Amino acid sequence: MPRSVNSVAKRARRKKVLKQAKGYFGRRKNVWTVAKNAVDKAMLYAYRDRRNKKRTFRALWIVRINAGARQYGMSYSQFMGKLKANNIDLNRKVLADLAMNDPKAFEAILKKVK
Repeated sequence: MPRSVNSVAKRARRKKVLKQAKGYFGRRKNVWTVAKNAVDKAMLYAYRDRRNKKRTFRALWIVRINAGARQYGMSYSQFMGKLKANNIDLNRKVLADLAMNDPKAFEAILKKVK
C-alpha cells in the first residue's frame, strides 16, 4: 500500500502559524521551524499574562483606594474592614474609580463607615 500524506492539511497548518508570526523580526516571520517556536512561546506568554493582568489591576485598585482613604486618615485595611462590617458591597474596581474620579462620593462612603 502506498504511503499516504495529507499535504493540504500540512500546508494549512504551516500557513496558519506563519500568518500568526507576521510582523516578527528576521527569520522568526518566514522560516517554519523558527516561526513555530516563536509563535508557541508567544502563545504561552499571552496565556500567562491574561492571568497576570488580573493581579496587576487588583494591585493598582488597592493602591488607589489606599491613597484615597489615607487622605481622610484611614488605612486601606481599616477601610476595607469597616466596609465589610457595615455590609457595603462595593468591589475594589468601583472603589478605586470613585477614589480617582469622584472624591466626594468616596468621601461620603468613608464618612458612612467611620
